[in-house]
Amino acid sequence: MSEEVLFSQEDCLKSGYDFSINGKVIVLKPSVLSEEFRNTKHQLYFCTGGFGSNPNPSGRSVFVVSLADGEQVRWNRSDILGIAKPEILSDHARLQLSQIRPAAALDLKSHEPQYSGYCFLPDGRYTSGVWLCSTKEVQDYIEMQKDYQHRVMICDRYDFCVFEMIDGKLIHPSPEVLEAFFKEQQEPGGMELKL
Repeated sequence: MSEEVLFSQEDCLKSGYDFSINGKVIVLKPSVLSEEFRNTKHQLYFCTGGFGSNPNPSGRSVFVVSLADGEQVRWNRSDILGIAKPEILSDHARLQLSQIRPAAALDLKSHEPQYSGYCFLPDGRYTSGVWLCSTKEVQDYIEMQKDYQHRVMICDRYDFCVFEMIDGKLIHPSPEVLEAFFKEQQEPGGMELKL
């Protein structure tokens, strides 16, 4: 039985400390994994923040969600190889990523969802939608998914499609309509949608 080849620096878009890993899929160094979990499935995580996720970090802590099982854990920045190339993500990892709500998402117990986000694999498979409570959460969800997913769709609370992107290209609505919508929704000093 041959040993699985683990992800290495060649599987990363960037390695080092001079860039942010927040909101990106990262690759963990194989050496920090226990023998039981030393495989590619357990090397992929989505970074949700921490002082160690910043460029030239002032701290070590990096908070992440496992793309193997959805568990939220903490690693040190020195445990991270770099940002994963999108093509190394398995279908399982892509589906797990699609279930992560944005880091600053509002609590669903006290806020009513206005949208739901879906991501589809090229063969049409997908998992249940993710609740999103505001246009900012919609923007954040699109931003965190667009580089890794074949198709991203946002539906309103009545399940009508209000946004669709396939392979990073905006399908619905037109870029002008989308820009006007977010400009109208944007609060003074808020962020702009970057597609």
